[in-house]
Amino acid sequence: MGVRNKPLVSIVIPTYNSERTLPLCLESIKRQTYKNIEVIVVDNYSTDRTIEIVKRYGARVIQIRGERAKAKNIGLRLARGKYILFIDSDMELTPRVIEKCVKLAESNPRIAGIIIPERSVGNNYWAKVRDFERSFYAGTPIESPRFFRKDLALKAGGFDEDIIFYEEATLPHKIGKLGYVIRARINSHVLHYEEGFSLVKWLKKKYYYGKTARIYINKYKHLYNEYVKKQFDPIYRFKLFLSNKKFWKEPRLAVGVIMLKTLEYFASGLGYITVRLKNS
Repeated sequence: MGVRNKPLVSIVIPTYNSERTLPLCLESIKRQTYKNIEVIVVDNYSTDRTIEIVKRYGARVIQIRGERAKAKNIGLRLARGKYILFIDSDMELTPRVIEKCVKLAESNPRIAGIIIPERSVGNNYWAKVRDFERSFYAGTPIESPRFFRKDLALKAGGFDEDIIFYEEATLPHKIGKLGYVIRARINSHVLHYEEGFSLVKWLKKKYYYGKTARIYINKYKHLYNEYVKKQFDPIYRFKLFLSNKKFWKEPRLAVGVIMLKTLEYFASGLGYITVRLKNS
């Protein structure tokens, strides 16, 4: 079957001052074994060389003001593909990701969302901690799909733009409510480059995200026991770590995971409480 006879896959990438990592991301798309791909970059008015890089790679680009959910929804509406993949500008696709996603999606019309396992890459301590942490999430509700059937993503209304906390989970929740499978999974990875990971910036982001946590809980409370509680619940996460023998084989990384998650929950909880007190 020729390239043009295969389903088109639209890859949507939100960007903001992404010149450092974007070339690697776009190169990884060029290296995909599956070739019928279009790339849509939705940029939040970058002031660096992001747009120049996008044009060099021949991707479509649109500039908008707004959060990531809005950027993704605009990309969704512009997409021409049968399938759509959302990735970040600091991610690299391993070569067979698109090929495997399409093969799995085409095998069953009930499959509407596919999880692509994620690895953190970087030589600094916190990048290694993040990668170690992610290794315990395989097959759990903490993973969210990135690859979707575009028609069902549109039918579900896209991502919720009034939510920042777990915004990536809002679309699969809505597609799942339509009765489709949204937790299919491939074994090829997305590599997430976190070499410049800053603990202070990360905790500020978690505080900011925590401000919309209440909206997320209220809007998706029908899924609370199945997914939302597990995504939020520190006890659930710590059980994933502490009950696994592998966790104790890397004590240096294990301490980092416990410290990082404790600080994250404190920062997001503070954001959650701040908004609740303000609205009371």
